[in-house]
Amino acid sequence: MAYQYSKQPWKALYLAFQVPVTLFVRLPVWAVTYIFPSARPRPTWSWRHAIAVALLRRVTATAALVGGFGPVPNHRAITPAKNGEGVWIDGVPHLITAELKVWTTLSNVEPIRIPGYWLGKKGISHIPDSPVQPGKKVFIFFHGGGYTVECAHPDGGTANIPRALIELDPRIPRALAVEYRLSSTHPLLDRHPFPTALLDALAGYNYLVNVVGYSPHDIIAAGDSAGGNLALALVRYLTESVSATEVSLPGPPGGLLLFSPWTDLSNSHDTPGSSFLTNTMDFLDDGGEGSFVSYCKQAFLGPYGLGMASCNRYISPACMHPSVQARFKGFPRTLITAGDAERLLDQIRTLRNRMAIDMGADKVTYYEATDAIHDCLAFPWDPACPATLKAIQQWLAQ
Repeated sequence: MAYQYSKQPWKALYLAFQVPVTLFVRLPVWAVTYIFPSARPRPTWSWRHAIAVALLRRVTATAALVGGFGPVPNHRAITPAKNGEGVWIDGVPHLITAELKVWTTLSNVEPIRIPGYWLGKKGISHIPDSPVQPGKKVFIFFHGGGYTVECAHPDGGTANIPRALIELDPRIPRALAVEYRLSSTHPLLDRHPFPTALLDALAGYNYLVNVVGYSPHDIIAAGDSAGGNLALALVRYLTESVSATEVSLPGPPGGLLLFSPWTDLSNSHDTPGSSFLTNTMDFLDDGGEGSFVSYCKQAFLGPYGLGMASCNRYISPACMHPSVQARFKGFPRTLITAGDAERLLDQIRTLRNRMAIDMGADKVTYYEATDAIHDCLAFPWDPACPATLKAIQQWLAQ
């Protein structure tokens, strides 16, 4: 069960047992077993890569049980960073309309001031001059972590993704990573369910447009895993609600980058033979009762319950249930990346197909990395990273 050993002294006792077992039992067993390619989770993986993925799976499973290994920056404060600079971003209650206003009331959440972290290309200042020069482009980045873990801090677990992005194209020298509020539920406190993260994403986007001065066309929204889900939700809100009479929303961004996006929080893709049930070498768990994936769904869906994932286009735009009418007309040109060894592969392919139908195949680019696990860009040691970054670079240059 997620967070089962998150309280002391159980956390210390569990780690005191698991760490030595992993170092002195599991690692040697893996080292010997994976000498033989046929014994590796994928025969095409190298010996080193097979061990790295096995260790990642063990670390991820342990972190889910103990609640992480140390304090992590969050929305309550700006944490100093060597490779970035934090700013405060004001909430945007005046931009909340239509369904989002209803969901905000039902979830008993409201817009608040949150941190964001600027990352700049090597050799330039992190924060741009305001107002920015016309034509200057920027990434707005949303980190993964199932909506319950990780952070936007430049030293966070997924920070190497925006750092890599800003080095790909000289026209896009900066990225703003938004420190959206994380969801939680039992055995922790019930906090920040849907649509809290969307409120914070909207605040970050408004900051870029109406405070710093970027044109929406010059903004590229990007996110990995749950962050990809959030980037999709933000673009959907900006696209569908831009004509609302009671608010003046900025237009949608000029581009959308989705890295292993989590696009179906229901179980509509969990069928026999599906990638979610067959790609067991991935570090994501099987989503069963008490698993970390199950915890993430429950925390994010909060008072709505799991049924909301089967009928809400903001939460599960790739859901196969007929009640989800997720359309993508008006969305900006999009690049989707995935790995063929990840559990989310089927739902990502469904998203790609739906977007291509609505937007036109010329506006949706898809790159599937061979033998890559979920969110491979978060792990620089993954052999699929260079080719994936090359595909992103080519897309940016178009």
